[in-house]
Amino acid sequence: MANFIIVIDKIEFKYFEFNDLVTNFWIIYELLNRKHNVYITTINKLMIKNNKPYALSYKAKIQDTQIRKNDLIYEKETLTIDLNNDVNCIFYRPDPPFDVNYLMATYIFDFIDRNNVKIINDPHSIREFNEKLHVNYFPNCIPINIVTASKTEILKFVEKYKKCIIKPLNNCFGQGVYCLYQNDVNINSIINNVTNNESTLCMVQKYVESPLFGDKRVLTLGDRVLEYTVNKIPNSNDFKFSTHNDSHIKPITLTKEEYEIATNIAKKLNSMGIVMAGIDMINGNIIEINITSPCYFIREINNLYNVKLNKIMGDYFENILLDNKVLINN
Repeated sequence: MANFIIVIDKIEFKYFEFNDLVTNFWIIYELLNRKHNVYITTINKLMIKNNKPYALSYKAKIQDTQIRKNDLIYEKETLTIDLNNDVNCIFYRPDPPFDVNYLMATYIFDFIDRNNVKIINDPHSIREFNEKLHVNYFPNCIPINIVTASKTEILKFVEKYKKCIIKPLNNCFGQGVYCLYQNDVNINSIINNVTNNESTLCMVQKYVESPLFGDKRVLTLGDRVLEYTVNKIPNSNDFKFSTHNDSHIKPITLTKEEYEIATNIAKKLNSMGIVMAGIDMINGNIIEINITSPCYFIREINNLYNVKLNKIMGDYFENILLDNKVLINN
């Protein structure tokens, strides 16, 4: 039996229940079913005390409630968890935006003894690897793009490529993502909004045309690509995935080329301590690489592929603890 602590998002903590759309809860549920101890916390409950890292936490458990059987709940008693001595593995999975609070929270983990405690994903790598910008580490398999706050540069880019995607560098789930057209009467307003009037960097990508409606979510676990891929389908009146329900998630296969691209990325990420990632691809092009709290679509994959992805992941996490290898050095 091991002790796990998972840093979840504040909104997930506020409405803590077995929500089977949420990857974090599948992880917690699986670990509890394996008789491990699991604690939950949020970034605002992390702290340094006497030069040591701690977290104000709550013990999770499975219990029958008035709502349903086998519900996921947490005990109301606040526990002060010594992150170096009371746990074996930490999951760092709060959702973006990657703001100052998010950044500051990653520094707490600089005080963790990595020889004794595993961290998934490594907070140092999370703050060193931007989910949008660092696709440029893989220039042979990404859309042509520019990262800038300059309206002039963005307008020149759109003039050249006619149809583009503009996105903030620190958000998730399609927030603040727009399609830019050269002659759109709203183009200046959109650019001003996303760049905060040329004060904030953003990414602009050439739009990738594809017969596929939506994009492929490729999941990595360690240095390998999972064989279960989903097509994230946008709303009929949108170009991006923004509604998480069964009708917007379909099974899909990777081409040989896409699998090879994703495998190379998985190996690179794993070497950085990024054990869990969700790679978004369109026509073999990497759109972004989600590493903060990537959604694994566990409920949907279990139903679509008749598998138990949560058990596959649970086996992997237990094997990490059995392996004495340090995931990444300080």
